[in-house]
Amino acid sequence: MGIEHRDFATLILPDRKDPVQIPVIEDTMGGRAIDIHALRKETGYITYDPGFVNTGSCDSSICYVNGEEGILRYRGYDIEDLVENCDFVEVAYLLIKGELPDAKERKRYADLLNKESLLHYDMQSFFRGYPFDAHPMAVLAAMSASLSAFYPEMDDIDPELSVDFAVTRLVSKIRTITAFQYRHMKGEDFVNPSYKLSYCENFLNMMFKSPVFEYQINPLHVKALNQLLILHADHEQNCSTTAVRLIASSGANLYASISAGLAALWGFKHGGANQAVIEMLEEAYENQWSVDDIIAKAKDKNSTFRLMGFGHRVYKTFDPRAKIAKKLCKEVLSEGGEHDPLLDIALELEERATQDPYFIERGLYPNVDFYTGLTFRRMGIPTNMFTAMFAIGRLPGWIAHWLEWKKDPFGKIGRPRQVYVGPTQRKVPPLNER
Repeated sequence: MGIEHRDFATLILPDRKDPVQIPVIEDTMGGRAIDIHALRKETGYITYDPGFVNTGSCDSSICYVNGEEGILRYRGYDIEDLVENCDFVEVAYLLIKGELPDAKERKRYADLLNKESLLHYDMQSFFRGYPFDAHPMAVLAAMSASLSAFYPEMDDIDPELSVDFAVTRLVSKIRTITAFQYRHMKGEDFVNPSYKLSYCENFLNMMFKSPVFEYQINPLHVKALNQLLILHADHEQNCSTTAVRLIASSGANLYASISAGLAALWGFKHGGANQAVIEMLEEAYENQWSVDDIIAKAKDKNSTFRLMGFGHRVYKTFDPRAKIAKKLCKEVLSEGGEHDPLLDIALELEERATQDPYFIERGLYPNVDFYTGLTFRRMGIPTNMFTAMFAIGRLPGWIAHWLEWKKDPFGKIGRPRQVYVGPTQRKVPPLNER
């Protein structure tokens, strides 16, 4: 399946006598696009599209998002169906290889993940060179790029022949790197992964196992982690995925391309939003702001306050991931009887905002970041690691896009055009006349 020409659009330009016929293509879901890849060559014109909000940079079979109807699918499967019936390892397999694994394939994949989970001893020493308070995303991006130095054969790997070996190493080690960074921040010894534990059990054990008290892996936290990672596993051509594909287009290897994705994800407008939501809720609680106060600040054009966790570039209705994240959050936070006052603020804020014409008219509904941070917080994960958790989940999607780009029939290096607004030609005056 792919895209095909169905019709033509007519473009009338001011300096051309004859109209220009531009192909119209249709995707497998009935979406239509104007194919402008030859526009400059044929007319001398380019399109102007800040933020690429109307630009399709590729054709892809990995993820489908319909923002108007609140639909998210991986390889044709609804996100709700995957969260309910699969674990993260199965979804990672689906994104990277194109189909859900059977029992034998899943076991083989899980075994490969365990086999590749150990971190090279020399790489462990890198952590000790970072300050204890270094942001985990800085370390994660640097360590991802460093994997290229320890596994240089990656440059020679044929994805068709060695994809399992290449990508399971990264999917597994990124989890170990994240857990080790947490231990480093705490000033504690590293805990190596165990072959007896599943992917998510291993992560929680590497994070929280202690020699001074008995740590029991909470099954509800394992379930929550699996579901949260699935929710984050891919989301079409977002900022970080576009960064991965752009770097891949230069011929860079997988580790370098993923490092670029990690850097892009770090921003508070992207993966850092879940951290920003918690910080916003904490600020409201500490300052004893009512929900009325928060809503008023959000509406005030002169206020520097930002309502985090609401609105999305694509979704103009409720983010389907947010519905799942909300249900999961309430389930995790209800366990043990320990009350979190931030949840009360979040629930009331969602109820009020989703009934307020100001937010409804602007399509500002809670997104996936609004509830995920509260769940991570209850699991014991510190706020500055929320984006790193997002990264673990998004990694299979990035890898899938990297592999898809490697097979792209166009194979062109990404090179956007610009609309130049600088000065026209000038002469350089002598130094004594400047």
